[in-house]
Amino acid sequence: MNLFFLQYKPSVNALIYGLALTLCCFSSAFAESAGVAVAGNFRLTAQELIAEFKEVSGYSLSMSSASSGKLYAQVINGAPYDVFMSADADRPKRLEEADHAVAGSRFTYALGGLVLWSADERYKGENCLQVLQSLNFRRLAIANPNTAPYGLAARQTLLHLGLLRQMDGRLAVGENIAQVLQFVKSLNASIGFIARAQTYHPNIGIGGCRWEVPEEYHQPIQQQVVLLNRGADNIAAKEFMIFLKSTAAQNIIKRFGYKLPAVRLKSADK
Repeated sequence: MNLFFLQYKPSVNALIYGLALTLCCFSSAFAESAGVAVAGNFRLTAQELIAEFKEVSGYSLSMSSASSGKLYAQVINGAPYDVFMSADADRPKRLEEADHAVAGSRFTYALGGLVLWSADERYKGENCLQVLQSLNFRRLAIANPNTAPYGLAARQTLLHLGLLRQMDGRLAVGENIAQVLQFVKSLNASIGFIARAQTYHPNIGIGGCRWEVPEEYHQPIQQQVVLLNRGADNIAAKEFMIFLKSTAAQNIIKRFGYKLPAVRLKSADK
């Protein structure tokens, strides 16, 4: 080992080149990562999308997941996210209009659905809608309608059925749709409105009853993604936006129980 160092005396130019190469690689590695804010209902799907994206692109993404409303508030207050995958179209649109996001980057990546579901075996073989209408339950779990789009859809469904006033004292309100599923699986709530995609999870179990809410009972759950200003020059973030439109990504999204828009629109209002 000592003999090697005696024989090799790097020149100053070589040392400078080596340092420059190291700094270049460090800078490149830093640029090839991005932060993605993901709505709670889409967390498991996003995990698989991010893994597939890294496999095909080499770029790494970190994920933060919460209700769309909570993530929106974090973005407004400067949270270090590059991409925002919301469970609705309204919040990405508002970010774009308020110059918090790159204009024209917004599009619908998935269409969600709502399911009334119970893990209680007492309801096995019964119709979950009839259980709801008969008020034969202790607690109904829904996500917070003010921050979670699936919670808003649940509230609209109850209004459509004429049952909202009858839910006084019966509602267990979760911060997001993931917490709603926890309420129902743990039997802290007898039944609950969860995302259709959650029923595709292998660990959900058979459950007691299930009713898929007709889409006309609530406004469309149009889930949109937008490139935030922080990610405007981030190659990983921009490539991920492109990846979401790929066949590989769409197949993953569909496999998790989401539908895809017939025509990809830049915004919900066009």
